[in-house]
Amino acid sequence: MEDPVAPGAGSSSANSNGNGGGKGKQAAPKGREAFRSQRRESEGSVDCPTLEFEYGDADGHAAELSELYSYTENLEFTTNRRCFEEDFKTQVQGKEWLELEEDAQKAYVMGLLDRLEVVSRERRLKVARAVLYLAQGTFGECDSEVDVLHWSRYNCFLLYQMGTFSAFLELLHMEIDNSQACSSALRKPAISIADSTELRVLLSIMYLLVENIRLERETDSCRWRTARETFRTELSFSMHNEEPFALLLFSMVTKFCSGLAPHFPIKKVLLLLWKVVMFTLGGFEHLQVLKVKKRAELGLPPLAEDSIQVVKSMRAASPPSYTLDLGESQLAPPPSKLRGRRGSRRQLLTKQDSLDIYNERDLFKTEEPATEEEEDSAGDGERTLDGELDLLEQDPLVPPPPSQASLSAERVAFPKGLPWAPKVRQKDIEHFLEMSRNKFIGFTLGQDTDTLVGLPRPIHESVKTLKQHKYISIADVQIKNEEDLEKCPMSLGEEVVPETPCEILYQGMLYSLPQYMIALLKILLAAAPTSKAKTDSINILADVLPEEMPITVLQSMKLGIDVNRHKEIIVKSISALLLLLLKHFKLNHIYQFEYVSQHLVFANCIPLILKFFNQNILSYITAKNSISVLDYPCCTIQDLPELTTESLEAGDNNQFCWRNLFSCINLLRLLNKLTKWKHSRTMMLVVFKSAPILKRALKVKQAMLQLYVLKLLKIQTKYLGRQWRKSNMKTMSAIYQKVRHRMNDDWAYGNDIDARPWDFQAEECTLRANIEAFNSRRYDKPQDSEFSPVDNCLQSVLGQRLDLPEDFHYSYELWLEREVFSQPICWEELLQSH
Repeated sequence: MEDPVAPGAGSSSANSNGNGGGKGKQAAPKGREAFRSQRRESEGSVDCPTLEFEYGDADGHAAELSELYSYTENLEFTTNRRCFEEDFKTQVQGKEWLELEEDAQKAYVMGLLDRLEVVSRERRLKVARAVLYLAQGTFGECDSEVDVLHWSRYNCFLLYQMGTFSAFLELLHMEIDNSQACSSALRKPAISIADSTELRVLLSIMYLLVENIRLERETDSCRWRTARETFRTELSFSMHNEEPFALLLFSMVTKFCSGLAPHFPIKKVLLLLWKVVMFTLGGFEHLQVLKVKKRAELGLPPLAEDSIQVVKSMRAASPPSYTLDLGESQLAPPPSKLRGRRGSRRQLLTKQDSLDIYNERDLFKTEEPATEEEEDSAGDGERTLDGELDLLEQDPLVPPPPSQASLSAERVAFPKGLPWAPKVRQKDIEHFLEMSRNKFIGFTLGQDTDTLVGLPRPIHESVKTLKQHKYISIADVQIKNEEDLEKCPMSLGEEVVPETPCEILYQGMLYSLPQYMIALLKILLAAAPTSKAKTDSINILADVLPEEMPITVLQSMKLGIDVNRHKEIIVKSISALLLLLLKHFKLNHIYQFEYVSQHLVFANCIPLILKFFNQNILSYITAKNSISVLDYPCCTIQDLPELTTESLEAGDNNQFCWRNLFSCINLLRLLNKLTKWKHSRTMMLVVFKSAPILKRALKVKQAMLQLYVLKLLKIQTKYLGRQWRKSNMKTMSAIYQKVRHRMNDDWAYGNDIDARPWDFQAEECTLRANIEAFNSRRYDKPQDSEFSPVDNCLQSVLGQRLDLPEDFHYSYELWLEREVFSQPICWEELLQSH
């Protein structure tokens, strides 16, 4: 299988700022300049303000529409307007579009669609641009951005009701199959925005229709609500014997990545694909509603909490300090002096108490004296690779420690409660009872969790507590049902599979799913800011590079911003698309989710995401790769300002870039979904030295991003070694306070029984066998199966009612004459063949 990223890519610079395994160390930087630069970096990270970011399905409506267009395309807004006005004047005299009655507007749109069906590509493109101008809100007749967005939405509903989407779908099929355009693009040494003109116009119209109709508002009329549901159904199901629309877009992605169609405007394809999947399957809030509904159907207890709401109520934690505020006179004291100053090491904890979200003393901090092993390790003068200085080796810089009475008074105010309700799996209860029975009575009872004879009273209480917090997931029920169907295919009969949009999409994607995943990851790799330009990598800039390259410094700056923005939007759309697919497939059936996950892992998705995060994430999230005066719809209302350094930087006062923070959270959630409960994949995180890479992401003070980073650190702490845990107690404390507790999970101590290296390969192979059995049973249905029932009764076979086509009665006699009466029958051959 083709790999988008080399296996070692995730750990290329993992040694630069962290320790992956807890054993490697490096000497502290020597010299005042090195210390000052390190100190400046630390202060900059600690001073990062809390980011007021609200995670959702997508950004604001105007922002999502503006990201459809690159700044290089801005000149085409004028072209679209001119094409519309030239056509409109020939059809309507003395009036503007907004002055027409609705019936007159519909009549004009019908005329546009008629004029779209011409042979000439130039005339067809002009009409398509006129339609695009309508979808963009007829901005030439508007006075404000609000008016443009209002009329864009109104016109899109009108265009859809007149059948515009179906007409442009046919044109899109024609352009995809246009071999002349493909061969022309392949022959060019450099592809520019001019090579994708027709496709960009078509995809822009379709995106505006999907995005405007997808948006729900309370003021929408009943007619608009009905149109929205009709459109959702049209996109979800196969219409007129055609595949669902999302599959057509997936095929465009794979064709682009294969090099057969390098002129495809891939950013627009990915944005449209993401919004179509979100529209047809539903966003994150809809997923929560579906989850509650499905648990009720399966007879499972309701969810104890809404994950989205819990995360929204969390507070961001300050990042761990990478240096202490030392005076210059106390730089790097020799090891001999450090050994004699261990009695006052705890006084510095007040300087480091930053990751405690309740501003209270850390529960992990104790006053016991250091062990001999700790003293030996502290005397070597080295530092761990993750950049945190050992707190035990620093000189006192604060007043003497408070008395024991004041310490106890401070420790009275404990947190009111942890944010998550703890969960226990059935497997955890069985494992606990197996250990207890082996210890107290010398034998086990298999999966029996009810019989407690011979066990002491505390064990009874423990089992009772575990059962109180027992959580049965939808996936557990689906896996059990699948096992039953495999064991008893005859007695249980055939499974009834509801034809939901998610199920239909999976069926359509099934046989080409590996190619789809590889293509998406290839594009993600090319768009990642950490990727280096390679001659053999795919060109994702076909729909942003102008025909004539810039000749001035300002034009080059503008193009540079446009290219960076272009890549950020691609990362945003792919990360959101993959996360939505995984979440919906997991709810639909766990093995559909596992099938997609396994192919992502096989295509090296884990090191690719780690490679993405192996950068200054704080800089990426606060990047200003946007020019507000050039964004739609602002650029359509105001005259474009003269290109100056001030105009390139004006108007963007946000403390962070929404799409980049959204992308980072999506990628972290994706990594969590791929590695959760998978020991082999967790070990990939350890092997690629992900701990320091992930820990640097904690510099971003945003609760949701920190939560998913801490989850990824929690699952691998047991493998990182005692030294890593000792040096990262702030991070360990944050994990304890923010991440859900599993009752008997010893993540902080490393006593892992399941993590046997020789089981990792078997784990993936067993999972793959289960996935193949599921796909074969449900989707591969051979006609000559030995389990297929056969009707041998002549009367019942002849008596079956057949649904005949409507025109059968009209052509029956003609068919009889041509196929039966006029055909000679050789009775001897007929008898011989039987």
